[in-house]
Amino acid sequence: MHFLHKLRGDQAALPPAHKASNLALAWLGAFVVIATLALLGQSLSVTLMLGSFGASCVLVFGYPDVPFSQPRNVVAGHVMSSLVGLACVHFFGNHWWSLAFAVACAVVLMMWLRVVHPPAGSNPVIVFLTQPAWDFWLYPTLAGASILVLCALVYHPLTRAAKYPKYW
Repeated sequence: MHFLHKLRGDQAALPPAHKASNLALAWLGAFVVIATLALLGQSLSVTLMLGSFGASCVLVFGYPDVPFSQPRNVVAGHVMSSLVGLACVHFFGNHWWSLAFAVACAVVLMMWLRVVHPPAGSNPVIVFLTQPAWDFWLYPTLAGASILVLCALVYHPLTRAAKYPKYW
């Protein structure tokens, strides 16, 4: 019964609604980044897109001041999680337990190195589903995450008074 009681939650109030201007700026930032990655990838004939980059846009453009949205977290989180996924699928094979091991290791590694970026936690899953070559850590992971951050570094100073990034 105690467990079920905990599921009721704290009954805290919902967070405040976002201003229309913040919603519009988050939309525009996400649009610019995904369009940039898609167009660059298409014109260079290289993959720069990961499904997890859509979730990165939620953080980087919707919540740019939180630690999860800072450049070091975005780039390092994505790269490390992809490398963990690649290593696990290469050394242990494509098994349910090696996938679970890869995700768990990516979570702990990001926490330990203080570069947590929640969308990057899905990169080992993407690796196991697609079975890419080792260069996946470079294209699309490092290149795409770097372009995402570069766009944010240009975009935020032009659209808001607060500084971005908060730290490197």
